[in-house]
Amino acid sequence: AAAKRQRGAAAGARPKKRVKREPGAPEPAPGPGSAPGGAAPEEYSIPAPVSQGKWKNKERVLIFSSRGINFRTRHLMQDLRTLMPHSKADTKMDRKDKLFVINEVCEIKNCNKCIFFEAKKKQDLYMWLSNAPQGPSAKFLVQNIHTLAELKMTGNCLRGSRPLLSFDPTFDKEPHYALLKELFIQIFSTPQYHPKSQPFVDHVFTFTITDKRIWFRNYQIIEEDASLVEIGPRFVLNLIKIFQGSFGGPTLYENPYYQSPNMHRRLIRLSVAAKFREKQQVKEAQKIKKNETKMLVKDDFTETVFETPAEEKPVEVQLVKPEPKATVKDKRKPRKTQRKKQKKLFRIEA
Repeated sequence: AAAKRQRGAAAGARPKKRVKREPGAPEPAPGPGSAPGGAAPEEYSIPAPVSQGKWKNKERVLIFSSRGINFRTRHLMQDLRTLMPHSKADTKMDRKDKLFVINEVCEIKNCNKCIFFEAKKKQDLYMWLSNAPQGPSAKFLVQNIHTLAELKMTGNCLRGSRPLLSFDPTFDKEPHYALLKELFIQIFSTPQYHPKSQPFVDHVFTFTITDKRIWFRNYQIIEEDASLVEIGPRFVLNLIKIFQGSFGGPTLYENPYYQSPNMHRRLIRLSVAAKFREKQQVKEAQKIKKNETKMLVKDDFTETVFETPAEEKPVEVQLVKPEPKATVKDKRKPRKTQRKKQKKLFRIEA
């Protein structure tokens, strides 16, 4: 009996005819689509990936923030997510929660690094960089934020491309900067052969130390002349403390040059108040000077040395009444009155 045809079954498929060849010719090599053992080739062939290497470095960075951030911080956080293909996002954390809860969030998200933006008073922004859950972690004050969307940034780069990391020579001279350098390398460098990354290097992350602060810049590499054009974002990190644990623990380093934003605003208010107080004291001193009794100076006998007495004129008494002055009449007045009368007559006749 004939076998029933089954849709997609190998039993119903007809075998291909063998091509006749000469007895001395070698057998042809199997094609790229043909399976080993003489099986039928696949209908669709999947192309090989761009990078044939193995993804070994499984670094994943969690980037999120607390509630109360402004629009500029939100745009900065989104820019970092676009530049780092190995990053993950999460919902905003409540400000009442303790910071060590972030370690559990990282464990749930399967992340071993974290960038956390903490907002206070709706005007101060702090950034936490942490290696979860063992540590260490560093806390920074973020200043002078500029995002990708600003018109000043004219560069462009491929999304998902791997960056070069450029560090200031000062990072190798002091121990706390060396620790921060290793933390920056592990967080900001895209792992090789990451599934979401591209095998190209077309931009540079620079970390420069100036004025006891760390300046972050992102530049595009132009192929023609190897010059750099800034892409963004850009911000300045003012180091506060480095902790041994993740979001807490013993303090490894504390910045002696750090000044809190509250203290900075207080000093500004005190300087303004001191200027106002100085003006008030000047006004009071002027008032007191005006109200002081003037000291009487004794007469100086030398003042009248050069004065010459005037000649005395005899007094004349007028006994006769003076004649009245002749009033000169205006000759033009009668002419004006005649003209007015004639005008009235003309009006009446009209």
